[in-house]
Amino acid sequence: MNRYWESVKVLVIRLLWVMVFYQIARIVFYGSNHFVFQSAGFMEFIGGLRFDLSAIFYVNAILIIGHTIPGNFKYNKSYQLVLKILFFAINLIFLATNFIDVEYFKFTSRRSTFALITASGMEGDILRLIPVFLKSYWWLFLGFVVLALLFWKFIPDFKAKKNETPSHSTKSKKAIPYLIFIFSLGLILIFGRGGFQRNPLKIVDAIRYTHNSVNTPLVLNTPFSILKTLSKKSNLKEVHFFDEEELNEIYQPIIYFDNQNEFQKKNIVLIILESFGEENLFLEFDGKPLTPFIDSLTQSSLYFDNGFANGRKSIDAVPSTILSIPCLMDVSYISSPFSFNKVEGFNKVLKDQGYRTAFYHGSFNGSQNFYQFSSIASFDEYYGKNEYDRIGGEDGVWGIFDEEFLQFSVRKMDTEKQPFFSTIFTISSHNPYIIPEKHKGKFSKGDRIIHETISYSDFALKKFFESAKKSDWYENTVFIITADHTSGDDKRDLYYLNPIGMYKVPIMILDPSHPEIHRKDSKLMEQIDILPEILDYLNFSGEVFSYGNPPKKENGRLVANYSEGLYHFIIDNYYVCFDGKEIIKVNDIKKDKLLEKNLKEYPKALFEKLIKAYIQQYNNRIIQNKTNRSSIEKGTHHTK
Repeated sequence: MNRYWESVKVLVIRLLWVMVFYQIARIVFYGSNHFVFQSAGFMEFIGGLRFDLSAIFYVNAILIIGHTIPGNFKYNKSYQLVLKILFFAINLIFLATNFIDVEYFKFTSRRSTFALITASGMEGDILRLIPVFLKSYWWLFLGFVVLALLFWKFIPDFKAKKNETPSHSTKSKKAIPYLIFIFSLGLILIFGRGGFQRNPLKIVDAIRYTHNSVNTPLVLNTPFSILKTLSKKSNLKEVHFFDEEELNEIYQPIIYFDNQNEFQKKNIVLIILESFGEENLFLEFDGKPLTPFIDSLTQSSLYFDNGFANGRKSIDAVPSTILSIPCLMDVSYISSPFSFNKVEGFNKVLKDQGYRTAFYHGSFNGSQNFYQFSSIASFDEYYGKNEYDRIGGEDGVWGIFDEEFLQFSVRKMDTEKQPFFSTIFTISSHNPYIIPEKHKGKFSKGDRIIHETISYSDFALKKFFESAKKSDWYENTVFIITADHTSGDDKRDLYYLNPIGMYKVPIMILDPSHPEIHRKDSKLMEQIDILPEILDYLNFSGEVFSYGNPPKKENGRLVANYSEGLYHFIIDNYYVCFDGKEIIKVNDIKKDKLLEKNLKEYPKALFEKLIKAYIQQYNNRIIQNKTNRSSIEKGTHHTK
């Protein structure tokens, strides 16, 4: 039994030393990059412990099992030597990634991910660059060698007593190693996932431990970032279809506004309706419309009936609508290694104009990573379930029912200093499709499982506008209403199952002070177009970084989406499927709604050039952290 305790003791001391060296690595990282982390404080280091524990327990899971598993084989000298060597080698490799980022961070402004190991895009250069890096950063390499020697010296050896006599243990004592082994498995699970919360700890959760998103790399550690991108590896790779000059002539992700009139500082309220795809509008069941209020808004607003989402998940819609960045990778932008890139979007542009900004989401704080995203995107305030100010209204699954939370949003906006920008994300029309007891039987159940909650959310939106009309800010507000995505896979109409219809969502702009703007506009419109469209409507003048279409552009408008390795573009009235290298399918969407007739003749050279330029600007700029106005060369505007 004493030998078993010695094995456990050695393990604990070794893990503690690993924790110490992780803190040393963070201090060195901070010291080398302190100019970036000027606003950092004690909390970033405390928060970092959680990410360190997660990485350490993941990395050492097999070794922890090797030390705690019951059985006399553990006390073999060779077995213990192998455990020590493996412990030293595995942890040293991951510690090395922390030290690499001491300098590499200066180039990327974020912690390295799995791409660091795979050297994606640099396979041919890596052998040539290693000697260059070692020469340039010799001091860092030398320091790491010293650390490695200290690490080997400090991790203890297993020392079993040679003449230990077997003890006549009771059954309870014999059970102790098994209980400790089970306990250690529990610790691996708990610490590895980062705690008892609903979802495992994610890269984006680092924002919880700092008031400034610039400091998140200090909270994180590189082994954690690598481990978290093993299964969520981004498909993004730098591509070079064109040289920079030709690329910028074909497509440039910046829009230049030259409005002569004064900028209208109207309040802006962006409402994103959960799963409210276009397929739910204008339906009737038993003589009753399913969404009477939304249907009426299409008649009293600027309604884009050719609107599209830029993703298939809620988490895709937020960066699309707010940052004007679509999801053209295997993972959502918010969950990707690039979630801490320098971005602008609505918040940056409007804050420069004196706006206050807030994000409203009735779900549990942290759900969908929206809380973290709101900090990254520089929202001044976040209002979730935790901030809800009344008792009751909970749906028991996601958070606060739409009716109650939308009313709460009005109350909060009544206290906001104008002008303000508010984003509201509803939740009730989401699986498992629950409506309040008091409303059961009031709404049409339609012919799909989601329909009753769609009708309820439509009702909640109507109540929101009824309350908003009583507020002094209402007449000075522009409302944008859209959906995050369409409504799932149980659709009846085949159109909404194809690569076009599955992204079809309503997009509308409502301005109570200018009802004359109401009309139907059939130009191609996607979520990433909302930012430039609204700024142009308010007479903004200047530059905006956006992957969307310039508002006044008529020909060559496009919609961009990505799914399972394929790019889905709409260019004017053509659907174009691109596999990353070549066009593999083209359809005329006006004549072939279901995309059944593959065209042989179309402007191939033009389409291919535009698509490749768009992907190159998207991939390379996101990878290089150049998604803001300052990253654009002057004189190379997308449009004027």
